[in-house]
Amino acid sequence: MTTDKTQPTAVRKAEAGAPAPRTTLLRALTAAGGAAAVVSTFLAWTWTAEFPGDLTVYGYPGGLQLLTLVLGIATGVFALAALDLKGLRWLTPSGSTQALRMLALGTFAVTWFTVIAIAVDLDGLVNLEPGGWVAAVVTAVPVATTYLLPDDSRPLCRPKELPSWAEILIIAAVFAVGLYVVNYGIQTDADHPEPFLGYLIAIGFAAVALVKAGLISRISELTNSYRSVTLVAALITAIVFPFFQDKSSFTELGVNIAIFATVALGLNIVVGLAGLLDLGYVAFLGVGAYTAALVSGSTASTIDVRFPFWAAVITGGVVSLIFGVVIGAPTLRLRGDYLAIVTLGFGEIFRLAMLNLDGTSGPSVTNGPDGIPNIPPLEIFGFNFNDDHSVGGISLDSNGNYYLLMLLVTVVVVLIFSRAGNSRIGRAWVAIREDETAATAMGINGFRVKLIAFALGATLAGVAGAVWAHFQSTVVPEQYVFAGPVPPNSTFLVAAVILGGMGTIGGPLLGATLLYLIPKKLEFLQDYQLLAFGIALILLMRFRPEGIVPNRRQQLEYHETGQLDVPGATGLKDGAVGVTKAEA
Repeated sequence: MTTDKTQPTAVRKAEAGAPAPRTTLLRALTAAGGAAAVVSTFLAWTWTAEFPGDLTVYGYPGGLQLLTLVLGIATGVFALAALDLKGLRWLTPSGSTQALRMLALGTFAVTWFTVIAIAVDLDGLVNLEPGGWVAAVVTAVPVATTYLLPDDSRPLCRPKELPSWAEILIIAAVFAVGLYVVNYGIQTDADHPEPFLGYLIAIGFAAVALVKAGLISRISELTNSYRSVTLVAALITAIVFPFFQDKSSFTELGVNIAIFATVALGLNIVVGLAGLLDLGYVAFLGVGAYTAALVSGSTASTIDVRFPFWAAVITGGVVSLIFGVVIGAPTLRLRGDYLAIVTLGFGEIFRLAMLNLDGTSGPSVTNGPDGIPNIPPLEIFGFNFNDDHSVGGISLDSNGNYYLLMLLVTVVVVLIFSRAGNSRIGRAWVAIREDETAATAMGINGFRVKLIAFALGATLAGVAGAVWAHFQSTVVPEQYVFAGPVPPNSTFLVAAVILGGMGTIGGPLLGATLLYLIPKKLEFLQDYQLLAFGIALILLMRFRPEGIVPNRRQQLEYHETGQLDVPGATGLKDGAVGVTKAEA
């Protein structure tokens, strides 16, 4: 490899594989700073247990100290990898400096957030023990040293071949770690926002560090090579989730996330694949929920029928499909903002109609603002979802039962989305999204294709709505609004698709998870949810317009060649040719 003689000597030596003494010293100091941060977590940071997590114990880290401990260990390990310590070089396939900076900043940010929170919550810095001051000082050392290090970023090279069993074990380990990380966030104290805020800070910096190090790209390549193994691992991880929860409220979070993620994935067909901005999509969820409630045999139902669950789900999906066709047929000839306004109007019309079908302002169908309560619990082949059941000696409550049911529904929706997206009609949706005029000129019936997308998305929302009605045991019109502090609402669903990544499977699932979990854990955000959505969208459009889980084609459109987040732009799909930063 040739080097540029105009570069500083330290940089040229680093590129040649022989770090300058100054670089070696800085990396060693970074490792020492990470070790010092770890040691500081074994000291008491405050004198009172009133601060969440009990940071008063010597020799036993707790609460937010655990996050500093983990990030300090990661900083030290990555610093040792930068020193070419044998057995750790695989941690930094794309370079170590930028990853080290993110880990050092994460350790510093979490520690200082904790120190400041102690001072604010307990009224003064006087409540800090010496361990808190030590932690605040020592975590600043790696930040200083990493910003003095030369950038050693390099293109991602082909990794060393490993036996198949070893690569499969790596995939399994990744999902196991992911399950632990998610569980940690869900099980943080909901009465105090500090632990979850610290968790978000730590996760954010750690994720960026893994991207900068190239590990995310390596894992992505590995999962692409073993797609079947990855799908099985993901399914097993999702199935065992409720068995690791010690509170019913944690499993209830999983149920709601699964329901809203499924609805967001249905909306992704309309918005992500077909490019139709639907601002009233939550109405289709309401159509399915109200239909299932009316035919469920509820004592408040105005229809004297009782369908079994499978029939209620099918009925909810079919009625939502009919509404999708009826609403889409006259409106899908519109484009852009005009279509968005019409769908927004449909969402509001649905809510107002449910309010007025109370027997006074209109026919007696939905009981108006009182809704339809007392929806009977689900029962399939004698299995009552409201009863506790034992699986392998572990008891599952009603939330666990509904979670596993929604997991099955989510798997079905994922299969439908995947098959539809890769089919002929899916390619037609993408063509319409990119340029409807050109697609029409090529012989695609734009109206028919868009109507199919609209109807399919409505059907999937109706099915999810039918399950949600039984889980909530009641439906009321206030649940189906354009925007509000409590999901689901149309704003929530559109934000989940855009933040997660349009046109992908994992994007809406991740987006719905984040947008439901974060406000639920941070109750003080409820009144500022729209503000938080707006800020998040602005930041995302600035730094990652393709979403958290990007569609490769859109990622290439949004970024200039050589500026992708994948180091060296290697491993691109869809026929794209990778270009390194040097070539660009």
